[in-house]
Amino acid sequence: MDVTEDRHELKPEVNLDDSQDTDEPAFEWMRTSTASTSAAHRADGERGGSEEPGSGPESSHEAKAANGAPEPVSAASTPSLREQSPTSALQVRPPEDQVRRRTEQREAAAKAKPVAPRVLQVLMAIFLPFLLLIGAVRAVATPAFLWLEYFRPGFPGDGYGFSVDDRLTYGSYALDYLANFAGRRYLGDLQLPSGSPLFTDGEVGHMADVKFVFLTAYAAGAVLLAFFVVVYFVLRKRRGAFGRGLFAGAIVTFVLVLGLAVFAIMGWQTFFTDFHRLFFANGTWTFQLSDTLIRLFPAQFWMDSAIVIGVLVLVVSSLTIIFAWPTKRKSEAADAELAADDQE
Repeated sequence: MDVTEDRHELKPEVNLDDSQDTDEPAFEWMRTSTASTSAAHRADGERGGSEEPGSGPESSHEAKAANGAPEPVSAASTPSLREQSPTSALQVRPPEDQVRRRTEQREAAAKAKPVAPRVLQVLMAIFLPFLLLIGAVRAVATPAFLWLEYFRPGFPGDGYGFSVDDRLTYGSYALDYLANFAGRRYLGDLQLPSGSPLFTDGEVGHMADVKFVFLTAYAAGAVLLAFFVVVYFVLRKRRGAFGRGLFAGAIVTFVLVLGLAVFAIMGWQTFFTDFHRLFFANGTWTFQLSDTLIRLFPAQFWMDSAIVIGVLVLVVSSLTIIFAWPTKRKSEAADAELAADDQE
């Protein structure tokens, strides 16, 4: 028996398709590769019949197959796979008009000023008049101002028997009551040397209403003061921003106080009446000339208080306008600092 013929008969077939699905491969490139491999095997078989057994490259392939070694795959027989780069779409330049429009939008966003500082400046302009008015009222509603009034030349005396010392003592009780947290007994239990109550029930009730208005105003003033402190720390990194807010608020305050002063001068009685009607119910703030509140705080006292409050507010607002005036040098420095911040 020929050894060469036995070797051809026992040659194992190499099957690299584990799925046993060579007829319908999953990918197109597998079909091409399989077809080329089958054609190569048929060509090798034809050449094997004419060549001498055991010679040529076929013998080496058969020996490797018999030993179980896999047959190397030639790089030329494997088709190269080229997929489109996932970032190739990013390399496409958009149209020129779209590029120009996006560039203009970026430049406009870079030059646009933040909205928050402007909103804070508007709020400062609105709140500053109330803060200055509340502060001026608190400065007037003190025993020190009462002493200046009673000892000022030309201040009307009491026609019912109160001396200056009596007025200063009893008036100080009334002003202290407006700033403390005591109840109505603080004034209701006060008595004259004759033993009669110093204030009637109607007077004590009105002072309680005044106290509520004063304490509410003081609380609002504290909140506004805290607001300005917070705004200062928020705007301090922007040169001149806080000053511009104060400047706008001082202008508004100056104009508002001037308008109220003109209205008061044209008709003090109307101004005084409308002011009380705004905060108190009708019939709770009118008294007789012999009542203690009228004897301690006559009409001249309220006129002088309004004048002092107006002068204090005008002085403070005028000083604020002078020191916070937006000069050219301040504007240039603020613009330079803002440009430096944008570059950073």
